[in-house]
Formats: sequence, structure tokens, C-alpha cells
Amino acid sequence: MNSSPTPPRLDVVAGILWQDGRYLAVERPEGKILAGYWEFPGGKVHPGESLENALIRELQEELGVTPKNFSFWREKSVVSAGRPLTLHFFHVRAFTGTPTAKENQTLRWAEPGEMNPDLFLEADRDIVLALRRAD
Repeated sequence: MNSSPTPPRLDVVAGILWQDGRYLAVERPEGKILAGYWEFPGGKVHPGESLENALIRELQEELGVTPKNFSFWREKSVVSAGRPLTLHFFHVRAFTGTPTAKENQTLRWAEPGEMNPDLFLEADRDIVLALRRAD
């Protein structure tokens, strides 16, 4: 049998930042895998790191903001590029700082229902649809 081992499951956090009824979408920059697709900001959870601390760290690194009022919303398991992932989505209702594209990404504040879910990473498309129905 020639089967390669499945990579270990990776935990990823994603923040849905809200401001004036709009959420922040981030377009993956050129040079990154899946460049040109939109996503919610966040990233990998380090070993031993809590989901909340990972969210704070990732939003500081990626956008230069610190979440102040946030809550876990939902999680989902996916396989992306052959790697099993568990995505943990948080609503971020308040943060300090102004979101800045620190990794050459494009930022866009969008009304729920404004952006076509097909523009997002496949793992985020149902989230975009759920935001149309949620507050």
C-alpha cells in the first residue's frame, strides 16, 4: 500500500470584525496560496495556545488591532490543500486600533449580503451566507 499519512488536524481561528453593521473581509495577497480569494482574518493556533489568545495574536499581527469584545460563534471541520483543519469563528464587536493591511492584503468593510460568497475561500462561503441571516 502506498498511502501517505494524513497530516495532523490544525486549529485555525478567524475573526469576524464588525463596525457600523459591516464586517471586515480580507483578500489574500499575491504570492499566498489561494491568492485573490477573500477570507476572514486570523490564522493558525500555536501548540498550547488558547483559541482566544490565538485570535488576539493573529489580529494584532495581521491587522494591527486588539479585539476587546469578542465571542465564539461556531466551528467547522474542513480539509484544505490536503490538510484537515478545524476553523473556529469569533464575532469581534469591539477592538482597539485601526485595521491596517500588514501582510499586503486588501481590506473591505462589507454589508451582510453585499459580497458574493463565491469570492471567498470555499471554507468561508457558508459563513458568508450565515452572516446574511444573523446579526
